[in-house]
Amino acid sequence: MATTIKVNGTDHKVDLPGEVPLLWVLRDELGMTGTKFGCGVASCGACTVQINGEAMRSCQVALEDVDGEVTTIEGLGTPDAMSVLQQSWVDHQVAQCGYCQSGQIMNAAALLAVTPAPTDAEIDEAMSGNLCRCGTYPRIRAAIHSAAQQMQEG
Repeated sequence: MATTIKVNGTDHKVDLPGEVPLLWVLRDELGMTGTKFGCGVASCGACTVQINGEAMRSCQVALEDVDGEVTTIEGLGTPDAMSVLQQSWVDHQVAQCGYCQSGQIMNAAALLAVTPAPTDAEIDEAMSGNLCRCGTYPRIRAAIHSAAQQMQEG
């Protein structure tokens, strides 16, 4: 069934069954490999994208259930012009293996959109569903605080 999906501001026509998970539409059909497959059951957060600004696990959202614009890690910035949050990730050397980072960043971006100056507790609660095997949680928290401050300063 052909359907149109808006990803990172661009409409894409895809001809796939409605039950195909958004993760595989993004990776296999649209070639957007920044979103990662982790567990397939929405437990790790590696596949996190935003739908209308809300962090969602793309492995559990069927194509037919996508209602609104999808933003992936590719939509936050470019290699030449990273978003403030992405640059903060680099500045705080958050990534080690890096596998979970696109999901972490997408979830953090959704948090900062609704909570511009989060506390440690708010960050920990919001990010609790995103797992990092390397254990860079203190760096993640520091990067979010730094990005929040930079974004408030304008």
